Amino acid sequence: MTIYSTTVRAVHLVTNAAWFGGSLMGAVALNPASRVGDSAQERSRIADEGWTSWGPVQAGAIGVHLLSGLAIVADNKRRVAVHPPTTAAVVVKTALTGLALVASAAAYREGARLGRAQEACDRDPEAAQRVRDLSARMRWLQWATPMATGGLLVLDAALGEQQRGPAGLLDRASSLRRS
Repeated sequence: MTIYSTTVRAVHLVTNAAWFGGSLMGAVALNPASRVGDSAQERSRIADEGWTSWGPVQAGAIGVHLLSGLAIVADNKRRVAVHPPTTAAVVVKTALTGLALVASAAAYREGARLGRAQEACDRDPEAAQRVRDLSARMRWLQWATPMATGGLLVLDAALGEQQRGPAGLLDRASSLRRS
């Protein structure tokens, strides 16, 4: 394995970890924390401030993740073409990545719509119904990205195990104790 391949794989994993971690932090911490605001406008501002700060980092991670994924496929094009398990893994990873992209875009769009509806609640009675509808949608949508990107991390772990030799460093040590 070349330094190029190792670097590209590391970048691919780290950017997926950022994408996963940022979306999980939003679902677990930021979105619930924004609910402690005293008014709809304050709640909207809290969530908006957090996502506005994280958004460029997440967008950069997603972009670099996609580019590094293409670089990995290009680096392994022969194996992808002739090794059926690798081909299947690439298809599954592509589908999960597409799902994560769609989920991220939908959460961004719906979150922005929710913020606008929350800010209009005090002066627009119909906005309160939009907030309820959008909040219900966001309750499940906010988990779609961490689930898809988490699936990518699990798949990468499984693929790493498949590429491992018959005895890894820890396997050797444990086999010596048994002798």
